[in-house]
Amino acid sequence: MQRRPPHPPRAAAAALGLALALLPAGDAQALFGRPKAKGAGEFIILSGGPALRQWENLRREPDRHDRWWGNFIRPARVRIQQLQAERGTGQPITWLVYRPCYETRATEDGKPLISWIESVRDKYGVKLVWVYSGEDVINYINRGMNRRNTKVVGFEYYGHSNRHAFMMDYSNIIMGASRAWLHEDELRAIRRSSFARGAECRSYGCHTGESMSAKWRSATGVRMWGAMGKTDYSDPTKPVISPGGYWKY
Repeated sequence: MQRRPPHPPRAAAAALGLALALLPAGDAQALFGRPKAKGAGEFIILSGGPALRQWENLRREPDRHDRWWGNFIRPARVRIQQLQAERGTGQPITWLVYRPCYETRATEDGKPLISWIESVRDKYGVKLVWVYSGEDVINYINRGMNRRNTKVVGFEYYGHSNRHAFMMDYSNIIMGASRAWLHEDELRAIRRSSFARGAECRSYGCHTGESMSAKWRSATGVRMWGAMGKTDYSDPTKPVISPGGYWKY
């Protein structure tokens, strides 16, 4: 009598996960695309802030960031449109935005950036929450809605990051440095019960897949796709992996 291989579904899932992790960036994106919300819970989008040009203009041209103020706003708006097209306007979407950087950039650019961001809220009918620290993000995940009845089914981050943290402020107050972040060691404060089973999470910041994604899963119990390498916001409607990088959770 032939013996059946043990736990074939589990083995197949492990093989698929390894295959996805090893795919080149373009192939991986084509295969699984952007995350899709599951269930009737809340989808959270977090936008970090832009650098100031007064600091970035002091850098070598190839190293400059955020020539346009809306690098992390436009892709969030596009994602809101996608979610509403896929799920309908009844999908609860909360948009967390790190406000201080947009206030300083508004002064530098001489444009009403805060009003423009609020106009996205008004047009699409989403919940806009201004945040000022990584702690604010954690507090919203844990207590922003009645988590007993409304779980988080999706989370995405658009902004600067390194392998250990979302850097919500980068090169805005201090050139080449951050004064507001959500560090991977702070993730343990997130309540696992806040997330729905199978919640889809992804960071579009640089290097997140190199460490923070693993800490996210350990803390929350759900995977977060992150970049091995840098991400590129040259087309602000669709951030992509820079050449040589790939997605990993």
